[in-house]
Parts: sequence; structure tokens; C-alpha cells
Amino acid sequence: MSGIASLEIDGKKYDFPLTVGTENEVAIDINTLRSVTNGVTTLDPGYKNTGACESAITFLDGEKGILRYRGYSIEELAEKADFLEVCYLLIFGELPSRDELQKFHNDIREQSIVAEDMKKILDGFPQAAHPMGVLSSLTSALIAFNPSSVNVDSEEDMYRAIVRILGKFPVLTAWTYRKRAGLPLDYGDDTLNYVENFLKMMFKKPHSDYKRNEVVSNAMDKLLILHADHEQNCSTSTVRMVGSSHAGLFVSISAGISALWGPLHGGANQAVIEMLEAIKADGGDTKKYMAKAKDKNDPFRLMGFGHRVYKNFDPRAKIIKKAADEVLNDLGIDDPILEIAKGLEKEALEDPYFVDRKLYPNVDFYSGIIYRALGIPVEMFTPMFALGRLPGWIAQWREMRLRKEPIGRPRQVYIGENLRAFKDIDYR
Repeated sequence: MSGIASLEIDGKKYDFPLTVGTENEVAIDINTLRSVTNGVTTLDPGYKNTGACESAITFLDGEKGILRYRGYSIEELAEKADFLEVCYLLIFGELPSRDELQKFHNDIREQSIVAEDMKKILDGFPQAAHPMGVLSSLTSALIAFNPSSVNVDSEEDMYRAIVRILGKFPVLTAWTYRKRAGLPLDYGDDTLNYVENFLKMMFKKPHSDYKRNEVVSNAMDKLLILHADHEQNCSTSTVRMVGSSHAGLFVSISAGISALWGPLHGGANQAVIEMLEAIKADGGDTKKYMAKAKDKNDPFRLMGFGHRVYKNFDPRAKIIKKAADEVLNDLGIDDPILEIAKGLEKEALEDPYFVDRKLYPNVDFYSGIIYRALGIPVEMFTPMFALGRLPGWIAQWREMRLRKEPIGRPRQVYIGENLRAFKDIDYR
């Protein structure tokens, strides 16, 4: 499709070109709107109808339930690739060869040592501090230990910054958890793969050997892949916005972590478990709460069902449901909260009210169940999300800088007072 879109204001017509993406997404290019109309802007709270950039990283079709990274379906990647391969794909545009993947892993390993002084910063937080606040602060603090700015025109400089954050971020995430759990910090094991090393840093207990669990490792690998990128969501847009001021990679990602913290974004899987806890405290009657969810006059909200973007089944949920079932079966956990979750899931998938409205369990529902089964406290759910989203943030920041996008500067429609005279304090 090609052509123009016409806009008429006060009888005057203005033409704007159409831009068409490779998946036939059509956008009206209003880049010149203010200049040709003498100051007219658009108003789009939440940017639901506004494309902030062109991107070659992730394609998402919410109506059809499609998610692809660099053209590869999420289903195929989750089945055939590991997390580090997906990291490489998102950031550099192609799946790595065997040699490229090995070099990538080796380079990340070499950058996984965190400066001892970072422990002093971690020690400054109270044990009860929320892990997302700690993780955001530690990530931002990395810039103090790596003060040289990244020369985005140098592939070598860019690569070095990328492997540095990929190496250190899992350590900071695990340390954040162990600080809250009162466990000694663990430096990991460079003989393990990326995900397994992270699991060891998280869960190794003092005076005992870490035992690898294939089912848990596989589920964690899939969870991280499914969370790796999701187009221009709140945290990703934040990373691009902060980076557009030419702020560095570490501080841009720190800003993304803060954006992810919110309960309407990365905190959704925590909200699922909190909802399940509340249902348990009220007797565990799932039918009662399904009825409440269908009652328009009841303020109760069923967390973890439906999705703001997907108007069909969340494609990530189909994949992670299988992994959740495998984890629960393998660990043999007897947890009433997880039984309540299974009950809600079964009823929602069979109830015409939910089926007709396509209110299916989403990725947040199943990820919360897996994290709970692994013994991860709810406060750590969002840091786990951040670890998965890290390669997407890196890829988006890199793309934005390489495309030399202008600094982000949204407009507004002012609705405040008109010009008025200053009143002396005695007359106010």
C-alpha cells in the first residue's frame, strides 16, 4: 500500500504520506504536522495509536496472537533455541553460528565479575528493601565502575558494553535475591551455561552442593526467552526515551527497570500470586471468584487473564503452560495456592463468558506459578522479568542509537489557567 492521508482543519486540507511496514502495518507519517498546520498536534494519551519509531526487532499482532523476534516465531525459538542464542538474535539481528555463540558466551563470562565495592552499595540497603529498587540502583551504579562513555560508532565499544551488562546483570539479580534472603553472595560457576549459572547463583545453599534440575532449567530458559522483548511497551519505550538523550546503556536500562516495577507492567505476575493468596484466605472457592469476576458491579479483578495487547490467546502462555505443568509435576509440590490457580485456569478455559471474550490465562499467570513453585518470593518476580527483558532493552537501545533517532520530546495540550497577574501574598 502507498498513498496519502488527508486531514482537514478549518476548511484547509493537509496531506501526509503513509508508511507501510514489512508486515503491512500502515502508519500516517505526521512528522511535519506542527510546521505545516501552524502548531497543531495530536492528542493520544498512553500513545495507544502513536508509533514512536520504526524498528526491525519484534513483530507483534495482538489480534492474531503472533509474536516474532527478528522474523522467527516465538514458538520455534522457545522450542529450538536457548536464551543466549535469543539474546544474540535480538541484539545483532541474526542467529549466531556455533563459533559466534561460543565467543559470545566466553566474552560474557569474562565480564561477569562484579567489583567488590558494589557489595558496599548493596550492604547500604536494608534487608527489607524492595528488590526492584535495589536492582535499579545497582545497575545504575555500574556506570561509576565503567565511567567511559560508549562510542556508538565503534562496533567494538558497543559490543564490549553489551557483553559487560549481560555478564554482570545476572549477578546483580542473584545478589539482590540473596541479600533479601539473608544468604551469602555467590559468584557462580563459569563451567555452567548462562541460565544454569544464574540458577546456581540464586539457589546454592551454604555448605551444600548445587544440584542441577533439567526440568527447572528448561522452564527458566523458556521463561527468559518469552520475556526477552515485546515491542514498544512501557519499559522498552522508557529505555529508548532515556537513551535518546545519549544517556549510556547502563543508566538507560536502570530507567527501564524502574518502569517495569509498576503493577500494570512487570508487577503483573506478582499481582497474580497476591490474588491467589487472597482467594485462599477467603476459603479458596474458585467458583465464587469466577462469579465475582463476571459481575460488572463487583470491584474484584481476575489477575493474569486477558492481555492489553493480545485480543486472542497470549502465544507465550501456550508455551509456558506446558513448562509450568512439567515443573509442578517434577517437583511434586503440594501447595494450596497452586491448586487454586489450576482451578481458576480450568474454569476460565471452559466458561463461555471467558472463552467468548478471549480472557485466557496469560504469561503472567503461568510465570507467577513457576516462580512460586521454585520458592522465589513474590518481590523477586519482577527482577526475574527484568533479567529476561534485558536483551530486548539492549537491542532497542542499540537500534535507537545506530539509527541516530532524535531526542524524545512529546507534546501536550495545555488545559491550565490563562495569563494572570501576580498577587501579593497579603491579597491571596
